[in-house]
Amino acid sequence: MNIGFNSSFCLRIANLVLQEEAEKGLNSVLSPLSFQVLLSLVAAGSTGRTLEQFLLHLGSENVDNLKLLSSKLVALFSVRRDDTNLAAGPLISFTNGTWVDRSLGLRFTFQSMAEEVFKAQVKEVDFANKADEVRDEVNSWAESTTSGLIKEILPLGSLNQDTALVLANALYFKGAWNRIFDTTRTKTMIFHLLNGEEVRVPFMTSRYNEKHLYWGNNEYKILQIPYQNGQDMRKFSMYFFLPGKTGGLQNLVQKFHSEPEFFSQDFDLREEELTEFWIPRFKFSYEFEASRTVKNLGLDLPFTNLAEFNEMVDPPCSNRLRISKIFHKSFIEVNEEGTEAAASTAATFVLFSATFPHS
Repeated sequence: MNIGFNSSFCLRIANLVLQEEAEKGLNSVLSPLSFQVLLSLVAAGSTGRTLEQFLLHLGSENVDNLKLLSSKLVALFSVRRDDTNLAAGPLISFTNGTWVDRSLGLRFTFQSMAEEVFKAQVKEVDFANKADEVRDEVNSWAESTTSGLIKEILPLGSLNQDTALVLANALYFKGAWNRIFDTTRTKTMIFHLLNGEEVRVPFMTSRYNEKHLYWGNNEYKILQIPYQNGQDMRKFSMYFFLPGKTGGLQNLVQKFHSEPEFFSQDFDLREEELTEFWIPRFKFSYEFEASRTVKNLGLDLPFTNLAEFNEMVDPPCSNRLRISKIFHKSFIEVNEEGTEAAASTAATFVLFSATFPHS
């Protein structure tokens, strides 16, 4: 199923983080999809120059197109199954949540859109007196909707009496490889980090002379490994990129960063018989506060006192609302059986004081 997810801005967020962390020799993982849906929900509540900036960076002509894409994404990743049999297809969920201070209240049109388009649960809370309790509630929600993989999306001190609104989402995925790797063939080998260091990690390997979807040139090679899907019409795969000897990993990371459309191209993978291949078995998580990255990429008005969220909350507070922070956490584990991954993104909003010029 192709629904046209191609937000170069959210891919640029991911690529910038990837580049910064890779230069330190560190791993990173994050979800452009999670960012796309959150920023689209925020954009739907904005007006004026703020909306124009959202549309420019999210690559959309109007807010209706953003909502249409988001509804398709949420529907695609929210198909519920009663069983947990991975042979029938990956287990996937995508949930959205909204917590608004009871003194404000969401505009009726925004709340209806959040519930109907984004399938968000909306709840009125008391930030002024129970900020810590609301934080615990949001964190418990994210943890439960990601099967316990994302804990504390909102760090200590992220909510206080000035908080007006929290918008968040949580994404979960668990899938089994179409062809399970043989654990008896897994071997510990040397893995080269970008900073020149070497570490020993377990590598999974294929059976000899199996056919796989593959493509390569002097710069990089791509291997596609599909997940079991049973009768599920949705088809999911993981793509592995191996840097070539020309330029190495640093050049490949730079290519990701400088060419946001890189992942949207047709790589023309073909089924080839490979002697064998080796893939590291890994598990890691990553978290960061994304405000600086988002602002550095040009989306800065929503964080200032010039922000216009007139479609989000009722007057007179609608022209005093701005984003305070954007938090993101992701997790991934890849082993011989398959992949389990999760991500969550949360934006906190505050009310700023109105100032008037002296007469």
